[in-house]
Amino acid sequence: MKRKILLSLGFSSGVLLVALIVIACGSSTGSGSSGTGMGMATVSISDPATCAGPDGPFAHVYVTITDVQANVSATAGDNDPGWQDLTPNLKSSPKQIDLLGQANNQCFLATLGDAQQLQAGNYQQIRLILADNSMSISNNACNGSANCVVLASDGSVQTLQLSSESKTGLKIPSGQIANGGFNIAAGQTKDLNIDFNTCASIVQEGNGQYRLKPVLHAGEVSTTSTSINGMVLDKTTGKPIDGSVFVALEQKDSTGVDRIVMSTLAGADGSFVFCPIPAGTYDVVIVGISSSGIAYQPSIVTGVANGQTTGNVTLWPGSSANSTATFTGTVTSQNSSNTGTVADIELSALETVNNATFTIPLLPTQQQSSATLAVETAAPTATSQCPTGTDCANYSMVLPAGGPYIGAYSSGGATLTLSAPLATYVIDGQASVPSSGGVADCNPSETKSQSYALSNTFTINVQTLAFTQCQ
Repeated sequence: MKRKILLSLGFSSGVLLVALIVIACGSSTGSGSSGTGMGMATVSISDPATCAGPDGPFAHVYVTITDVQANVSATAGDNDPGWQDLTPNLKSSPKQIDLLGQANNQCFLATLGDAQQLQAGNYQQIRLILADNSMSISNNACNGSANCVVLASDGSVQTLQLSSESKTGLKIPSGQIANGGFNIAAGQTKDLNIDFNTCASIVQEGNGQYRLKPVLHAGEVSTTSTSINGMVLDKTTGKPIDGSVFVALEQKDSTGVDRIVMSTLAGADGSFVFCPIPAGTYDVVIVGISSSGIAYQPSIVTGVANGQTTGNVTLWPGSSANSTATFTGTVTSQNSSNTGTVADIELSALETVNNATFTIPLLPTQQQSSATLAVETAAPTATSQCPTGTDCANYSMVLPAGGPYIGAYSSGGATLTLSAPLATYVIDGQASVPSSGGVADCNPSETKSQSYALSNTFTINVQTLAFTQCQ
């Protein structure tokens, strides 16, 4: 699942305190606006991640945060004067956090900073600034580097390479903030959750180094009664699945496609919980694979509101002969001069059921520790060729071959109905500026493959997803 940084904002018309957030008045341009009145906030990190050992590749993922900032402008650049300092205490005392650490309770992992004043406004960009790896950190768990991963396989410490994060920050644009912005009005008390998708944010490059490719979301939450939970069971045995189960929480984007906003692994007892989460209604999409390698057909429960439980959700095992499907392909990127340029691409598998399009998570295997696949295009080499004038990346995605079972939420438990015996997938790519946290890149920034209906072939070579006019 993803790590979340929670900013609890309490407002009044007078002077208030803020933990880990300080937004003072500042000038900025864009569609947001500053208001009057002050507030308070606290910040904490929460939730386990799907790439944690012993089953995942990492025993620990340490990042050192030196500041959090916000801007009322959706278009503000790195040097815009409207960026407001949310965490001045971290500048003198950076906080190193293990994103895979054990939470003190069900939701929260660690607290950052003390209270500071907060200016009311509609904030449409948030950014986290990390320490440069050369920075000296007290009680450093990274053997001298400020940011690192510890491999579960041998316990070795590997520096987590950064691009612009230490200078311009990990950005969360308005498109990745619930409702397009975080609106703070005088007299209100609010909580802002910054969701750090740890497992989708780390890639191993060809030279063996690990690099941070941040995947971030944010939204207003409450510190109480903000969970969706349930239990996943094997339809044939009525017991928890002997294997691994991904559970994804999804909401529609501006185009009507259900996108994953959070994901987690179900526990050994089949249980799962998402908290804290922004208020709203979600779809729960579940995939699983047994310890013997048999994939289950996806189960989808629609219309689950914050604070509700799905109850028991069953998964049906797929065909023992062909329960999985493998999709392989290439993504390319080039700039407006038709020469290759680097881009970060998030690859998802989309499936349309009853006129609604859902993201089907990748099967949770040792090679797939995240519900979607993040790749970075790179220049061609002697062993890796790209089409002329492009950078490129090859990929492979393993998905359930069976079609999904789907049903609407009910307090007595959803009744799930099979949509189709076999799946029909579209591979979707979304491009972002490298290490930006999700700032859209290329024109258009999203490219989809044709539709692939599974029948007699369960290994599919996907058409090339080509991205042009990239930065």
